[in-house]
Amino acid sequence: MNTTNHLEGLAKRLSSLLPPSASDLREDMEQNLRSGLESGLRKMNLVSREEFDIQTAVLLRTREKLEKLEVLVEELTTKLETEDPTD
Repeated sequence: MNTTNHLEGLAKRLSSLLPPSASDLREDMEQNLRSGLESGLRKMNLVSREEFDIQTAVLLRTREKLEKLEVLVEELTTKLETEDPTD
């Protein structure tokens, strides 16, 4: 289900809370609620699921590289500490 379907469903649920005497306003309310929700979400500066997944993958690769570099630095440090300074 995409964001548009979520917003439409939410707008319908909210407009269904109107009293029965306001049924002729229901369609207008749904449209206004949908527009208001879309506007509010745009202002929140949210990222898409696709962008989130991409950034998660980038972070995972970066962590893997960092862990490898940490091991390498530790190995080199150990090697330097154990070397004979007279060599």
